[in-house]
Amino acid sequence: MQHILIHLIPKLLNIAADEIGLMVDPVGKNPAIPTQLIGQNSVSEPTSIAEYFSINYIEKTLGTNIWEFITTAISILVIILATFFIARLVDELLKKHIPRILEASNMDREFDETSNAMTRRLIVAAIYTIGILMIVLLIPSLNRVAIAMLTGAGVATIVIGFAAQDSLSNVISGIFLAIFKPIRIGDYVHFKGEYGHIEDLTLRHTIVCTWDLRRIIVPNSLMSSDYIVNWSLGNPETIWPVDFGIGYSSDIDKARSIILEETKKHPHVLKDREINVRLTELGDFAVNLRLTFHVPNRGFAFDSGCDIREAVKKRFDVEGIEIPYPYRNVVLQRQPKGEPSCPKPSEDPYYIEG
Repeated sequence: MQHILIHLIPKLLNIAADEIGLMVDPVGKNPAIPTQLIGQNSVSEPTSIAEYFSINYIEKTLGTNIWEFITTAISILVIILATFFIARLVDELLKKHIPRILEASNMDREFDETSNAMTRRLIVAAIYTIGILMIVLLIPSLNRVAIAMLTGAGVATIVIGFAAQDSLSNVISGIFLAIFKPIRIGDYVHFKGEYGHIEDLTLRHTIVCTWDLRRIIVPNSLMSSDYIVNWSLGNPETIWPVDFGIGYSSDIDKARSIILEETKKHPHVLKDREINVRLTELGDFAVNLRLTFHVPNRGFAFDSGCDIREAVKKRFDVEGIEIPYPYRNVVLQRQPKGEPSCPKPSEDPYYIEG
């Protein structure tokens, strides 16, 4: 028995020494040492390309399941594409079918093109908003941010309100323009010295197409607060003035009759409305007459006035009616002989005559 113990004790001591060395070894000579026991990071650096692209390493780097990450990314992509497709489809359907529905229900007078455009844009904006909210709910980090913002909704509302006050003002003004209709799509307007028609009305801005085909982009807040002349609101019929100047020696009655005759010949002038020629001013070099006539709308006014002015000028030339140009009469007075051109200065420099 003693002989057996003498042989077993050294072997047991060697095994114990090896175990103690395994636990004490912090350098990592033995790869079987658990990293949790020596405080090292569980994510080891890859030693090969295959290990670098391994699923386990990617999951440890991202801190999430790779398949969950891929599924979320695909879902977000699908939501983005679906949102754009649905918004475009709804916009085209509303643009095509709303006028037919309103015409069938005799509501086309109240629900005009402006209301149609604004309704379409509000619905499309709601679709995009829903798409954004769905994406936020899919991403956990954004979801937590959204919950935190809702928790502090009061402060967030104030901050967002100050940051986007101009944009919100334009959106609210656009909705009011569509509801109260001071201007509508197709109306002829005068705005800040520019004449044109309303081409489009969006949630943010209004597009004015001028007579020379320029597009003026005006924020809705400015359109709702500034002075606008709407030539199409109510009765589109327009009274247009054209001024003429004749010489003082010309016959006023003859000039008036010529102007009336040429005006009545024009096809766009409303013959059943009053056409007047009045003397408005006795100017420095001309007697000024003003013609006023009616046209169906503002779009015909300027061209009609130009045509009538040309026709009257040709008739004046034939009939001998003078159209004067600015001139001045200069009177030259000859100085009598023996008198100096300038008076003599007084001998007393401090004496003032008179």
